[in-house]
Amino acid sequence: MGATSLRLWLDKPERSVNVFECLHIFRQIVEIVHVAHSQGIVHNVRPSYFVMESFNHVSFFEPTTCADSGSDALEKSVEIKIPTPPTLGREDFVPVKTSTACLPESDSLLSNVVFAAPALLTDDTEEDKMEIGRKAKEVEGKKESFPLNQILQMETSWYTSPEEVSGVPNSCASDVYRLGVLLFELLCPLGSREEKSRTMSGLTHRVLPPQLLLKWPKEASFCLWLLHPEPKSRPTLGELLQSEFLNEPRDNIEECEAAIKLGERIDNQELLLEFLSLIQQKKGEAAEKLQHTISFLSSDIEEVTKQKTISKEITGTGLGCDNCSKSETVLDNDEDFAGLGTRKRAKPDLCVDDTEVCDNNIGDDVKNGGILSKNPRFLKNLEKLESAYFLTRCKSTYSRESVIVTGPKELCKEGKSPWKNPFLEGLCKYLSFNKLNVKADLKQGDLLQSSNLVCSLSFDRDSEFFATAGANKKIKVFECDTTINEDRDIHYPVVEMVSRSTLSSTCWNTYIKSQIASSNLEGVVQLWDVTRNQVQSEMREHEQRIWSIDFSSAAPTLLASGSDDGSVKLWNINQGVSVGTIRTKANVCCVQFPLDSVHFLAFGSADHQIYYYDLRNLKVPLCTLVGHNKTVSYIKFMDTMSLISASTDNTLKLWDLSMCASRVIDSPIQSFTGHMNVKNFVGLSVSDGYIATGSETNEVFIYHKAFPMPALSFKFYSKDPLSGNEVDGDSSQFITSVCWRRQSSTLLAANSTGNVKILEMT
Repeated sequence: MGATSLRLWLDKPERSVNVFECLHIFRQIVEIVHVAHSQGIVHNVRPSYFVMESFNHVSFFEPTTCADSGSDALEKSVEIKIPTPPTLGREDFVPVKTSTACLPESDSLLSNVVFAAPALLTDDTEEDKMEIGRKAKEVEGKKESFPLNQILQMETSWYTSPEEVSGVPNSCASDVYRLGVLLFELLCPLGSREEKSRTMSGLTHRVLPPQLLLKWPKEASFCLWLLHPEPKSRPTLGELLQSEFLNEPRDNIEECEAAIKLGERIDNQELLLEFLSLIQQKKGEAAEKLQHTISFLSSDIEEVTKQKTISKEITGTGLGCDNCSKSETVLDNDEDFAGLGTRKRAKPDLCVDDTEVCDNNIGDDVKNGGILSKNPRFLKNLEKLESAYFLTRCKSTYSRESVIVTGPKELCKEGKSPWKNPFLEGLCKYLSFNKLNVKADLKQGDLLQSSNLVCSLSFDRDSEFFATAGANKKIKVFECDTTINEDRDIHYPVVEMVSRSTLSSTCWNTYIKSQIASSNLEGVVQLWDVTRNQVQSEMREHEQRIWSIDFSSAAPTLLASGSDDGSVKLWNINQGVSVGTIRTKANVCCVQFPLDSVHFLAFGSADHQIYYYDLRNLKVPLCTLVGHNKTVSYIKFMDTMSLISASTDNTLKLWDLSMCASRVIDSPIQSFTGHMNVKNFVGLSVSDGYIATGSETNEVFIYHKAFPMPALSFKFYSKDPLSGNEVDGDSSQFITSVCWRRQSSTLLAANSTGNVKILEMT
């Protein structure tokens, strides 16, 4: 065991008495006190002044300091500084005249014994007592489980000899009395403090517990000798050391000490055994999980190998290169791939015209470290991709479709795959593109105006035209292909329409090609006829600015708007008035109809939540999506039952609305981080599993729904008006709007200076 106070050792609740052990400790203390007495020092014996070290070796609390206290060089006063127990936090000094300048540094009995003469606590001043009490309370607060200050106060009373109580000065005989009290404490451990206090009070009248008298009569008799009320009737320390009681043969003392050592060794081994068992259990659980992981990895490897064999058989049937696109369809059979047949793949140079050559190329890639090991973006995000794989693997059921075919040619003709792997689909799309390139820079004549911030970008029904709108109070319509293909000094819109207020949002009608709706900061919804360049109608029911509007793709005459007045309005564009209102307690920042559904609507709010309504019951939401911790600025439907949300908490979140029966959804499928968005509206757009958003770092970020980290990013730079070169712009610039062009990898993006770019993933 480590060093501990004898006081604490005596009061251990689990302490059992071994008489040989107790007498071994007692004899050491008698020897220490005897050496002190031989130097003319009264020891003032108390357990709190002794330290128990390993194997019951006893020593004093700490070394003394010697100081001269007189002018006589031959007779020096030794002032020995002995601290009271640490729990009391004070120091007492008692100068004792002796013919020795300083105590010996070593002794034949104990080489490192330290001697001291602490003043009696009964002689303390009131100020000292207050200080002792304050320190004791501090210690008790730190270790409430053992009220040491109370024990020490009682110890003072227990170890005060009868003559000291009557006012006689402290003497060597007083130390003998205190040794008797100590011997009693060694032989008679007591359970509760109340029992101990009662028994120790009886000890002042030399009343010993019956169990002590019966069990150890010789020891009890010796104890009473030391506790004699008359100092002259007590033995001297020399007599004690010469007594038969302390000198009778005790052959088993060494055995006892050996047993103590062995017990401590066993305790230490028990601790080590417990530690190793816990580690073994932890590692065993980890090994079990790892074995499970290896098991399904092996299963997936086996399945992928089988699918690769099927694909090789398909390409080996003589279909030739004219069927390359069909083979691609087989490998990428998923709704998310629809419309992206023209997009470049991760290895576009691999053609099935020469199957043997293709197989050899793939084999070389694997042999040389593989395709992925050479992809910097893959290596950078390897850990996140691994986490995404396991998350997908745990959540998804890898479906094996029941496809009955007579051979690979029939499988190819039907365009079916016997295995759908969500992670593979996401990984292919994540790695399909390497960067965002600028296809066109929209150069406008008013680019340098201070009020040119673009708040909204939107494509028409056929993605032939796109509109910009914002702080300049104008809706400008451009032809997309012309803007891309013609390098002009200034791009002029085909139509320009002027509003009376700053525009916040625009949305094209999905049925009427020439119709576009807009909202402004005055709380007005306007319908525009692009071909006639004029307003068709205005709807004025909102009391504050409108942030968002959206047409229903399933019911093109139905329009929704969300406002700072805490309401969502549903409009019939043929009537020009609202046909329904949803009222909330916070600002509404975005509204969105799901794809191909007329009965449902979602909107995001400044109260950090998203509400999903069945429009046949406008009183309560069908469910509430809870997970953002700041304003929800945008929402977009990925498909009928999947919703992506953006917030000024720096995150995007993907939600599964099929769980809406629970009324509250508080666990998104995925959270996307990497961009910065803490105070501005930076845009959100989705297409084919890809998510585009802006950032307050003046960058566009592209995510794929399968992974939480960005797949691509693009930094907007400002153009120097003199040189025309791109330079890093003002740090206050940020992206304000993004919009995908349908059925393509083209993206519109604008920033706070009005700079509009047409980007393409390549």
